[in-house]
Amino acid sequence: MNLSGRRALVTGSTQGIGRVIAAGLARAGATTVINGRRPERVETVLAELRAADPAAAFEGAAADVATAEGVAALLAALPEVDILVNNLGIFGAVPVLDVDDELWQRYWDTNVMSGVRLSRAYLPGMRDRGWGRVLFLASDSAVAIPAEMVHYGVTKTALLAVSRGYAKAMAGTGVTVNSVIAGPTHTEGVEEFARQLVGDDLPWDEAQHEFMVHHRPNSLIQRLIEPEEIANMVVYLSSPLAAASTGGALRVDGGYVDSILP
Repeated sequence: MNLSGRRALVTGSTQGIGRVIAAGLARAGATTVINGRRPERVETVLAELRAADPAAAFEGAAADVATAEGVAALLAALPEVDILVNNLGIFGAVPVLDVDDELWQRYWDTNVMSGVRLSRAYLPGMRDRGWGRVLFLASDSAVAIPAEMVHYGVTKTALLAVSRGYAKAMAGTGVTVNSVIAGPTHTEGVEEFARQLVGDDLPWDEAQHEFMVHHRPNSLIQRLIEPEEIANMVVYLSSPLAAASTGGALRVDGGYVDSILP
């Protein structure tokens, strides 16, 4: 999976799954751009990633891509990429009747419009060059809407439609567009979310078990997925090996979605 000579942008990549995806793309040879809102955080992560893998090529682009202004600033600094991973996303448990207009809009702008704006900007260049990869990080919540996170699930459902639509627009161009359905994944944010549901009294291994058994019982692997397992799929889909995979919703969900198809 040789990505030498390609430039990749991973949004929201200063932590969690995005950071691990960025490291994986760089390891495969892509010059990989780290994105976050705060310049100092981006610089810190760049230093850490470079120290961990001196042979890899990393760049930084600080911008809040949840806003139109932030996207414009990023595009001015980074007018072309070969691989775009729309990873930025937020989540949190809120009873659906308590989700007000402001929160709905925040989730929509962050989880959906960030990827819409960037894809719309970068896809024409990929099409003209005859090669490109766009990935949307979706979730099992796109098809198995969690009762405590309807607002989140709705945004992830939208990404499945958005990615399919952009794939159709790129038909026959050498550019592929896919979404990745990630299942419950072991990140800092998910640890915090799990603790909200099961409490702080149990050791983490027991707390994770309680979370999976009582709140994510559909998982066939009966554990949280490690971020590297999500990154492996993203790197593959970004590579020349995945040239025939487009317009799809590919699952790395531990068998969580109880369906043959997404």
